[in-house]
This record gives sequence, C-alpha cells and structure tokens, in this order.
Amino acid sequence: MLADIDSAELAEWMAYEHVTGPLGPERGDMLHGILAATVANANRGKGKKADPKDFIPTWDQGARKQGGDWQQMLAQVQAMNRRLGGTDLRERSHA
Repeated sequence: MLADIDSAELAEWMAYEHVTGPLGPERGDMLHGILAATVANANRGKGKKADPKDFIPTWDQGARKQGGDWQQMLAQVQAMNRRLGGTDLRERSHA
C-alpha cells in the first residue's frame, strides 16, 4: 500500500487516524478492552475500576528488550533464513 500512495496522502491518513482512533488491529484490541472493562466493572464490588488498557496485551515485547543495531538484526534474520532453508535474494542480484 505504501508504494501506491504519496507522502501527502499518508499524512492525511495519519491525521484521520489521530482524530478517529486506530484503524488497524489496534482498534479491535481497544474495542475488546472497552467491552472487557465494562463487564468487569459491572461484576465487581466497590473499589478500583478496571480500565480498558488493563485488558489490552502489549505485543512484541521481546523486540524492545532485544535491542541491538541493524547489523545484529540482519545477522539474526540471515541465520533464521538459513535454518528455514530460505534463499538470500540479495546474492542473486549481485551475480
């Protein structure tokens, strides 16, 4: 999709998402979080109320912990590609 739109259109979509909320899977996570918080709050006694964010998972936490520079990441991808029997297409383009 990004290959088919220019920066002006991308900026418009970013502004639209800023006003209306997330457009992708994050929106579904938020809607389900709201529903889960509503059910939890309706069935709980007095005390701290549940927040929708309490029910939204944080995805890909390992990426933040792992860190590293791009050379390390590239080496990991190359190793995974070899283990899975993949082909490095960059080697073909240089031949």
